[in-house]
Amino acid sequence: MSKLYLVPTPIGNLEDMTFRAIKVLEAADLILAEDTRTSGKLLKHYEITTPMQSHHMHNEHKTVDRIIQKLQAGETIALISDAGTPAISDPGFLLTRACVAHKIEVECLPGATAFVPALVNSGLPNDRFVFEGFLPVKKGRQTRLQLLSDEPRTLIFYESPHKLIKTLKDFATYFGSHRLVSVSRELSKLHEETIRGTAQEVIEHFENKAPKGEIVIIVGGKKQ
Repeated sequence: MSKLYLVPTPIGNLEDMTFRAIKVLEAADLILAEDTRTSGKLLKHYEITTPMQSHHMHNEHKTVDRIIQKLQAGETIALISDAGTPAISDPGFLLTRACVAHKIEVECLPGATAFVPALVNSGLPNDRFVFEGFLPVKKGRQTRLQLLSDEPRTLIFYESPHKLIKTLKDFATYFGSHRLVSVSRELSKLHEETIRGTAQEVIEHFENKAPKGEIVIIVGGKKQ
């Protein structure tokens, strides 16, 4: 029976791959990978020889119909991203939606997602939170920040190293320089670190030490 598997992959440490994820990738007829070169290293490490096909944000609109046809023909397909869980700020939503519309079974395996460890080790409230992913770069950014300025729940953002300081300064402007912030980078990797403090304190830290690696920002909600 055909099925689409959404398979999380390690965000850094290769040992975070689950036994079940390896079995699913080995048994699949095809693996859809965001970057076949990046995923090729992971598959080689685990001696997985399943064929791969490129599936990323620049081609997913064009490839969905063909993938649906393969699934309808009885193939089992696994979707992976470069790191973490597919469809969380990565390709996956369009294909999943199409599968649901065509009544094709979809199963997402549990596994690595960067924002969960960043949230848990931030020390900020995690009983209720809002995942925002990447903020708009230009259009809609100011509006989004204004809307979030009164949000009482903990906020979660992804950001690139070269935009981190700008984003932190935006938080200081719209949320207040004393709003509590936690920045986690290189999660599960050798140089993993988490910097906690007010927005202003964290800005000063990264102005003195240029950030590197994948970054998750956790921002405390507005106190009521």
